[in-house]
Amino acid sequence: MAEVKRRTLLAGAAALGGTAAAVAAPGIAAASPAAPAAPSAPAASPALVTLGPDDPRYSSLTRRGSNGRFVGKPERVHVVSTTEQVVAAVQRAVRDGKRIAVRSGGHCFENFVDDPSVRVLIDTSPMRAVRYDAARRAFAVEPGALLGEVYRSLFLGWGVSIPAGATAEVGVGGHVLGGGYGTLSRRYGLSVDHLYAVEVVVVDRSGRARSVVATRDPEDPHHDLWWAHTGGGGGNFGIVTCYWFRDPAAKGDDPARLLPKAPASVLSFSATWNWKDIDERAFTRLVRNHGTWHEHNSAPDSPYADLFSVLMLSTRNTGTNLLVGHLDATTPDAERRMRAYVDAVASGTGAKPTVQHTVRPWLEAVALVQETSPAPFKVKCGYLRKGYTERQLTALHHNMAGPASENISGALWLVSYGGKVNTVAPDATAVAQRDSILKAIYMTSWEGEEAAGAKPLAWLRAFYRDIYADTGGVPVPGEVSDGSFINYPDRDLADPKLNTSGVPWHTLYYKGNYARLQRVKARWDPRDEFRHGLSVRPAR
Repeated sequence: MAEVKRRTLLAGAAALGGTAAAVAAPGIAAASPAAPAAPSAPAASPALVTLGPDDPRYSSLTRRGSNGRFVGKPERVHVVSTTEQVVAAVQRAVRDGKRIAVRSGGHCFENFVDDPSVRVLIDTSPMRAVRYDAARRAFAVEPGALLGEVYRSLFLGWGVSIPAGATAEVGVGGHVLGGGYGTLSRRYGLSVDHLYAVEVVVVDRSGRARSVVATRDPEDPHHDLWWAHTGGGGGNFGIVTCYWFRDPAAKGDDPARLLPKAPASVLSFSATWNWKDIDERAFTRLVRNHGTWHEHNSAPDSPYADLFSVLMLSTRNTGTNLLVGHLDATTPDAERRMRAYVDAVASGTGAKPTVQHTVRPWLEAVALVQETSPAPFKVKCGYLRKGYTERQLTALHHNMAGPASENISGALWLVSYGGKVNTVAPDATAVAQRDSILKAIYMTSWEGEEAAGAKPLAWLRAFYRDIYADTGGVPVPGEVSDGSFINYPDRDLADPKLNTSGVPWHTLYYKGNYARLQRVKARWDPRDEFRHGLSVRPAR
């Protein structure tokens, strides 16, 4: 399954097989805490690049999206290197009445960037600088930087990091806007919990494009724009051209103390169960154990706060189920805790997993990239406040191992969550889900054209509806579920044939924060220039 192969970089799992290569960091500003050299004239920024379908670069830029289901056909693509160029590109599009979309890393799961109605694509991939901004006492990161590049620059320069995604080839641009979570989140929270400021190109009611810097300072007149970018999702309010990160509890002006410290090394591990060794009782026990363990070990002060893991459950025809993860290897009992965790998940199943582990430098574990070609896929999601119910466990096995799953490349990933994430109030940022313990990611992929996806898509939709049958086929916030994650967008949630809960899609993503997001939208994008299939609608 192409998407599963792509994202087995989670927790450094791909590195256990020795197949990943370290990412280079071209375009990163010098990351040294030493005294700066004598001032010199700044290098001239590259000119704004504008090209159309006849340009030989066009196909490369319009096929950068990782989801091979969608390929855009904009009239023109602007490749930008500065905020001023973004302003100019947006102004031209508004003047011409053209629909705008923006791309940084290219990992949007739906067609928000590649929709046929998008006529102007703004590509921010050249904007990759990572630097310390002494004036703001924060680290500035441009939207085109890939996570692997950000980790490398912050760690080698200052020994710090931000709690962000586990896939190094994802771009910062859209990742942070949905909240940003990953390998350090149980220990330190979300990316947006460390977001100090954003620079955004917006369009006012008169059609004038301009850039605005908004900060988390409550007295900032632009504070609401900052708040909307702490989980409101991409493509809603404008185009971000810079993020600034600083821990809200940090004091002083020593950059090495303004963001969380990354561990020196991590213990990466995997545990594999063969489907041939697992019957329904063993399978449901395995998943139940995993959920119960996270119910008991997801408090902020848990001795397992440094754990990041993913239980990768695959359809029976794929052959195996896999638990991967890592722990801070600098703790004296990392290996003991790893084995205790794996034993707890496997307890009572009667199936002994094959366990592997290795210790590697932190940067090597997180800054790994396995380049993959785009492949068509579909992803659905749900937050879990506790483990699945017995009915859901039965449905899970039926869909993963029953007749409907034959010849389907499908998976469910249960990703560790909670910890420090759950110490933040649900309205302090736009991320409303602040008491969950796991993220559930349902996925399928296929080879060939869209027609080849008919059976996998039908399987995935039936699977999802079955899991959430008690709440209208979707993860309505309640005792077990807590809605979905906007960075894993799913247009099905807005389809009344697939969402029969009576709960609108925006409640599943934003809960009680949606009304505030609407007010921000009305203020900062009153013309609705930035929109897509699940975009925030302006307040009436």
